This record gives sequence, structure tokens and C-alpha cells, in this order.
Amino acid sequence: MHSCRVTNLAAARKQPCSLPTTTTSTCQMTDIVYRRYAGESDLPHIMALVQSELSEPYVIYTFRYFLHQWPHLSYLAHSSDPQISEPVGVIVCKQGMHRDRANRGYIAMLSVRKEWRNRGIASTLVRTAIETMKEDGADEVVLDTEYDNHAALSLYESLGFIREKRLYRFYLNGKDAFRLVLVLPHSESSDDSSNTSDVTVSSRSSRSRRRPLCRAIQVSPYSDEESS
Repeated sequence: MHSCRVTNLAAARKQPCSLPTTTTSTCQMTDIVYRRYAGESDLPHIMALVQSELSEPYVIYTFRYFLHQWPHLSYLAHSSDPQISEPVGVIVCKQGMHRDRANRGYIAMLSVRKEWRNRGIASTLVRTAIETMKEDGADEVVLDTEYDNHAALSLYESLGFIREKRLYRFYLNGKDAFRLVLVLPHSESSDDSSNTSDVTVSSRSSRSRRRPLCRAIQVSPYSDEESS
């Protein structure tokens, strides 16, 4: 389990979490293989998996919005058993500038078939997507999940996500949601002490140094009853 546990955003800015990359995982009696979204042929399988496991309904245009613009931020998990052709897990994400202040990644969908849960598949999918977003310069990753989805909250909080606010009646079924945030670390660029011509590294380092140590946000208070 991920050892970094941060309880507030100010602390997260000072102690960001580091997430290892995992590409394959041995789960009980079979290996799980992870791969990137490969194109339109994957779309029916992703739709079937998400619609069978998640409560929020999505139309095909929603899937295409994410998959066509950010295909490299979607991953599928497969069993190595050749008799199991359908994916057993999927994550769909996007990434972009948020209010011109932060490069933000967003986890839109995460789904694992019920019979394949509790094997580390979801956490591996999340870690893999986050590592890709970090490579693309993400400052933070956010997501929304139902306030009473205890399994999802436990998973994300074990990976370092913290609850930023509660969104009332956020879903079509009338349920509230929690907005979760993970602040990502930025390694110190070596160009601080040497002359380098790497424009990309220099610009990222400058942007990182200009970022404030903490972010002013509106945090909605919630009681133990609300978060249980």
C-alpha cells in the first residue's frame, strides 16, 4: 500500500506523494496485463465495462470526447488467460490547463469487473495514468466520486488523494460527490545551478518555481457521518 498519507492541501504542497509505475501484476492465479487504449476497436469493450459497473450513465459521445483527445491517458487491464478476451478493468482520463494556473489531470472513469476486484487492478490503473500525466507536466490530479462509495474513497485516499469539497446532488441519481485532489511532486531542475539550453526543462522549472506553496480553495466542511 502507498505509504504517503497527507490530510490537507497545504501539507500536500510541502509533502507531495510519489507514485511508482507498474506495468504488470501477478494477481492470485493469473497475470494481469496493462495496455494503452488502442483505438476505436476498444470503444465497445470500454463502454460495456463502464456501463455495467458505474451508476452514472454515459453516452457514446462522452466516451469519444475523452478517448479521441487523450487516447494516451486511457488504459485497459486484461487477464493473460487467452480464454478471457474482454478487458477486466479500464481507466479514462484527460489533462489540460485549469484556469490558466495549473496543469490538471482528471480521472473521468475507473471501472473493474466485480469478480476481478481486490487484486490491485484499480490501483495499478490509477498509478499508471498518474505517471503518464506527470510526464506531461501535470501539477495535480482531480476526480469526483459518490460520497458513499467507500471502496473508491479508500482506494484514492490510500494513493494520497484528499477530499477538497463536497458537491451536493452532483450525480443524476441525486447523490452527492466528493471532489478529491492529488498534488503531484515536481523534481528540482538542474538548470537552477547550470547553464542549459533545454527550453522545455527550463520553462517547466520556471513555471514550477512560480507556483504558490498552497492554493486558496473553498473547502466544504463535512462531519464524520457524511464521510463514513
